[in-house]
Amino acid sequence: MANKPVLLDRWGQPVKRAALTEEVAAATLGGVRSPLSGHPGDGLNPIRLANILREADQGDPVRYLELAEVIEERDPHYLGVLGTRRRSVSQIEITVEAASDETFDVELANMVREWLDRDELSDELFDILDSIGKGYSFTEIIWDTSEGQWQPSRLEWRDPRWFRFDRVNLATPMKLDDHGQEVPLEAFKFIYANVKAKSGLALRSGLARVAMWGWMFKAFTQRDWAIFSQTYGQPLRLGKWGAGASEADKNTLFDAVANIAGDCAAIIPESMSIDFVETSNVGASADLYEKRADWLDKQISKAVLGQTATTDAVTGGLGSGKEHRQVQEDIERADANALAAILNRDLIRPWIQLEHGPQKRYPRLKIGRPEPEDLKQIADALGVLVPIGLQVSESEIRAKFGFADPKPGDRILMAPKPDVTLPAATVGTAATETAPQSEFEYRLNTLPPKSGVLAPQAEQSPSEAISGAEPVDALTARLQEAAQPAMAEMIAQVEIMLESAGSIEELREMFFAAYPNLDASALGNAIADAMVAADAGGRALAETTSG
Repeated sequence: MANKPVLLDRWGQPVKRAALTEEVAAATLGGVRSPLSGHPGDGLNPIRLANILREADQGDPVRYLELAEVIEERDPHYLGVLGTRRRSVSQIEITVEAASDETFDVELANMVREWLDRDELSDELFDILDSIGKGYSFTEIIWDTSEGQWQPSRLEWRDPRWFRFDRVNLATPMKLDDHGQEVPLEAFKFIYANVKAKSGLALRSGLARVAMWGWMFKAFTQRDWAIFSQTYGQPLRLGKWGAGASEADKNTLFDAVANIAGDCAAIIPESMSIDFVETSNVGASADLYEKRADWLDKQISKAVLGQTATTDAVTGGLGSGKEHRQVQEDIERADANALAAILNRDLIRPWIQLEHGPQKRYPRLKIGRPEPEDLKQIADALGVLVPIGLQVSESEIRAKFGFADPKPGDRILMAPKPDVTLPAATVGTAATETAPQSEFEYRLNTLPPKSGVLAPQAEQSPSEAISGAEPVDALTARLQEAAQPAMAEMIAQVEIMLESAGSIEELREMFFAAYPNLDASALGNAIADAMVAADAGGRALAETTSG
């Protein structure tokens, strides 16, 4: 008996369907996966920070991850720029491309589109993009099998402190089980996101490693600034007592001097005085702290957003602002592409395989802002290229124009059928009663005259029609009329090419591309009919003259 095929994930782990129906990485307050976090940022100094980063490099990232959480909570600037980068991607519209125009592939794409139309999706993507700051993130897929189907019910962010990496290569993600042991991830159960800020191990690829140093130095600057402001922000209060003042008088004066800044009022004996001494260079000294803090914030902006114009008022001119915005768009596009690849790999493929089995092709998510396109130019190009044989995916064209794939029962818009009517010359003649013997005879007897040649009536015999005019002229006129529709269609294609081409070289390439698939059958049929009619006419003329 042949063994039943076993699904494997990207790490080579077999899929155990029974395990997929349970939550395997939920928080437990009294267990290994505790939601309570430490605060390694308290009293942080360069030596402690270096030790925390070394621990992470060696496979113990707990304190690093906790510190990454702390700086998001305590640094408004880092929180703002990191949140901007994550939200700019999580709110971009997601499109789904079917693997092909085949019915089954289109149905798979529609299934994915319907699932993506969820209010919770934006928050779930925001959580997945936690990997931008920390270097990686884990999201557990909660599968819904209530009606025998396999479908993602929701995506739950899991604390990265509950995961590790294989001690052999520090690259393969592992999970802490209920006993604190490092075990492989359950297949088809997690979305492992690693949006790298730099190449290398995931443990060293997060933006938080850069932000930690800037946050620590800025914390030192802010502390010194606070001490300076407290010391020199208010004028020096200098108390003076007169000769013979007692210790009680001195204590009274000191209390008044010490409290006058907060109370703005004091009572002292008449023999005493209080002078306020202000420092003249306090403002220049205070600017040093502000400039240093702003400089550190700008470095964080560069690391996270790639520029500073969208976070600082001074942009350096209109041109500089546009360039900075282009840099931010480049980073946004890279994040969107990385996120789409992660979802296609860890969510869409497993879902399709669980529901329908392995496929040769899968629908693909695409995340990105739509590029402005000239839809009229696309429509004109399709009108030229499709008739000459270019094959274009209907789903792709519908997506460009914002049209959904038609569903069964929908009323389909189609081009109107041409109104085919007999020429007026046949009405009331014998041609309406007697079927023509050939297509060419019908055209010969019904088409209007050309160049002064009279059209013979249907009741005339072939010999009488030929005797009414020169045979060559009659056949030439009839061939011209018969070939006109085919020639007009070909000329129309050439005119569209002329309008669409931007240069002679481009027009030349269009001609070369169109020639192999050029449909000249209608013109060939007209010429063939003319040749047959000419041969028959020649024979009839020969018989007439010889008799």
